[in-house]
Amino acid sequence: MAKIIPFKAVRPTRDKVTLVASRSYQSYTQAELEARMDYNPFSFLHIVNPGYKYHKDIKGKDRYALVKNRFLEFKEDGIFIQDEKPSYYVYKIVNRDGLTFSGIIAAASTEDYQTDVIKKHEDTIEYRENIFKDYLKTVGFNAEPVLLTYPDNNIVNHIISKIQKERSEYEFTTTYRDIHYLWKLDDEDAKKTISLEFEKMKTIYIADGHHRSASSVLLAEQLKSENKKHTGNEPYNYFMSFLIPESELKIYEFNRLVKDLNGLSKETFLIKLDAIFRIEKRGNQLYEPSKKHHFSMYLDGDFYSLFLRKNNDTFKTSLDALDTHILYKKVLEPILAISDLRNDTRIAYSHGKNDMATIKSKVDSGEFAVGFGLVAITVKELKAIADEGLTMPPKSTYIEPKLRSGVTIYEF
Repeated sequence: MAKIIPFKAVRPTRDKVTLVASRSYQSYTQAELEARMDYNPFSFLHIVNPGYKYHKDIKGKDRYALVKNRFLEFKEDGIFIQDEKPSYYVYKIVNRDGLTFSGIIAAASTEDYQTDVIKKHEDTIEYRENIFKDYLKTVGFNAEPVLLTYPDNNIVNHIISKIQKERSEYEFTTTYRDIHYLWKLDDEDAKKTISLEFEKMKTIYIADGHHRSASSVLLAEQLKSENKKHTGNEPYNYFMSFLIPESELKIYEFNRLVKDLNGLSKETFLIKLDAIFRIEKRGNQLYEPSKKHHFSMYLDGDFYSLFLRKNNDTFKTSLDALDTHILYKKVLEPILAISDLRNDTRIAYSHGKNDMATIKSKVDSGEFAVGFGLVAITVKELKAIADEGLTMPPKSTYIEPKLRSGVTIYEF
């Protein structure tokens, strides 16, 4: 039984939402950051980068305290308002490619995370969990929802479709040419129906935001231990989430680039690959794989197709059958000596919204020796990994939608 609840969002006024909303801080180049922060005093970036006004990079607890101060200033200045009654928020994105994503922003239960009602498919790094937990404890809010996905539900979909016929509270276009809409859903009957429908769901899945959700759980446990009157209903027992049906989740592949062949000649490398794959040289014909266990490779000016040999396709778990895991276990680790996919500087990643032409250009530049293209992982595979309690290799999925920070904020 999945538990989600409505909440009183802190959010920008209608006239300023397009100015406040931002991508995640890490996604901007330094030049982009400076341009936005120099000329847009309403950007949420001013909250998460509070030292900018002093031209100083402030870190750790000092930064956390200033983030809290900037947030309070936005509230005091009327840039942010808070809804008077708990609501769900129906959110819709139409991206520049014409894909549409619709779902519900709600508060999801940390207990559900702990009891595996909310299932995970990625490992998290403990020190990152603790850093973000300390940050959350100081600032007291979530500004970027965790992306959760649930089995398609006709009743929930009907409620979403119905409210989308009304005038939206927000409608704004980003510089990426994505159009964002938000509706406030505060009808008591509709809220109750949504909550009951989610209670019928045995499991829901984290699509994106594993560290954010893990940190929220750590914080809930800490605050629970510090609160002698803990009831389980406190806001810290929940974290802000954007829930979308499985049919609307878009998963792209992450292709791999490696800087060298681990001391091997091109010919020796190909011979080693031949023991694992059926190899066909495609020349300068750009090749992208279209089936599971098929890979593309770009090496020394030529594309190759790599088809996993049938004597190599005996799988005991869903992880064994995952293409990112196959490439790691068959090629990256034993042949190219890359064991740490997260930290080894010899490997880099390019998400599938960049096609194999991007891989080609990076190899041709001499920055990398070889590139590998994969087929995107499916929602079915993601769920199977999570259901078996397994985790995917790092950079296995690039998932959309990507929400903007600062559009809805959950206080605890």
